[in-house]
Amino acid sequence: MNKIYSLAICQIMFSAMLYAQTKTPQKATTKKATNVSAVSKASVANKSKPTMPNPTEINMLKHPNWCVNNTIYEVNLRQYAQDASFKNFEKELPRLKKMGVDILWFMPIHPIGEKGRKGSLGSYYAVKDYEAVSTEYGTMNDFNHLVKAIHGMGMKIIIDWVANHTSPDNVWVEKHSDYFTKDKEGNFVPPVPDWSDVIDLNYDNKNMRKAMIDAMSFWLAKVDIDGFRCDVAEMVPTDFWIECRKELDKVKPVFMLAEGEKPELHKAFDMTYTWSFYNTMKAVIKGEKSRTDIINYFDNQKKEYSANDIRMYFTSNHDENTWNATEFEAFGNAHKAVSAITATLPGMPLIYSGQESAQKKHLKFFDKDTIEWKKYENNEFYSQLMFLHKKSRALALNAKMEILDLKNDNIFAYKRIGVGEEILVIVNLKNALENYVTPKEIDGSYKDVSGFQAFLKTGQSQSLEGYQYMVLRKEIK
Repeated sequence: MNKIYSLAICQIMFSAMLYAQTKTPQKATTKKATNVSAVSKASVANKSKPTMPNPTEINMLKHPNWCVNNTIYEVNLRQYAQDASFKNFEKELPRLKKMGVDILWFMPIHPIGEKGRKGSLGSYYAVKDYEAVSTEYGTMNDFNHLVKAIHGMGMKIIIDWVANHTSPDNVWVEKHSDYFTKDKEGNFVPPVPDWSDVIDLNYDNKNMRKAMIDAMSFWLAKVDIDGFRCDVAEMVPTDFWIECRKELDKVKPVFMLAEGEKPELHKAFDMTYTWSFYNTMKAVIKGEKSRTDIINYFDNQKKEYSANDIRMYFTSNHDENTWNATEFEAFGNAHKAVSAITATLPGMPLIYSGQESAQKKHLKFFDKDTIEWKKYENNEFYSQLMFLHKKSRALALNAKMEILDLKNDNIFAYKRIGVGEEILVIVNLKNALENYVTPKEIDGSYKDVSGFQAFLKTGQSQSLEGYQYMVLRKEIK
């Protein structure tokens, strides 16, 4: 049996063959999910129902020219350091740039409401003023300086935007109470019963819609950010997002990420979440689903999304980490293998704050809970994946993906094919030795991370250790 191994750690510019194993994580603590998938059905009655899109319209959305082959990093500024200021975070920029980050997504930086506040600091998503920054992080001048520093390093910045609801003491409440949804008695209502610290916005009100777009435009025109990650985007009428995108693009070419997965969102958004892939891979690693379910996922993607739609892949984010599971709890010893997959699919890979340091705790949502940075033990690992994604022509959004059949249902393999280049990914989905015979489709000479030649010959027997994964590159004509 011929085994192909690579333990070399260095920055990838073209290819990688990676093999990794970690200690078995502790059992995950059950927590209530609060992501958009769990709450989107709880839409408020007076909000307009979105209509299904025409696929042709989806394809017409023009992305900013800078977002091709990008990587994205979610910044949980509150928990990033004991000193959670814009000024202090600015010191991290050289490290993140070196790691391969292109887009920095900041969780909400706005002032947080005091009325109905949960915990000592409140929810990031209970916004009190859309056109201000929280004193928890510094001043608007501090943030302006940070934005300029980010741009100066060739990176982009988007901020979290909560368009579905506000805190009960938002600045709009007193002057524009008609902006909000009310019950029969005239009381403000939360969008979801459990969200007692926020009140729902009324999207039947045209003046409110205009005020929301004006507030978003402020950050583009006055602060020069590059776009928005829009919280629970599926709970806001799609026609608003279409109108919003049209107006924001008049200010500057904007990048829009929707916390949601409905295909119709791509009428207004560049990128959407892939909760379905995340959950599929979790179930596969736990033995509840199989390779067939992964293939079905990609078959459905082709039917529901256009080639122009950017999909965001991840093994963690603030919702999963806080409410459900860390990547270690979700994927166990396979967490790096799954990360390698997310970085080589058509779309954009996300890294959440602390993943580069193997952060293993559930960060608190309403209170201070600083990340334990340690020695940045996974920094090089994620850097490899990010640079591979950025530099490889075969990993471009429009590069072909071909799923391979290695005649072993416990091995998931695929090729990405670009101009003059091919990336081969082979992953053992089980924590046990698995064998396969090299098919003709992957016959050839490849290179691993160190430049070592890896020869795959048709009919040759190969074996993969438990959760071993390989990412190989070869030039093609």
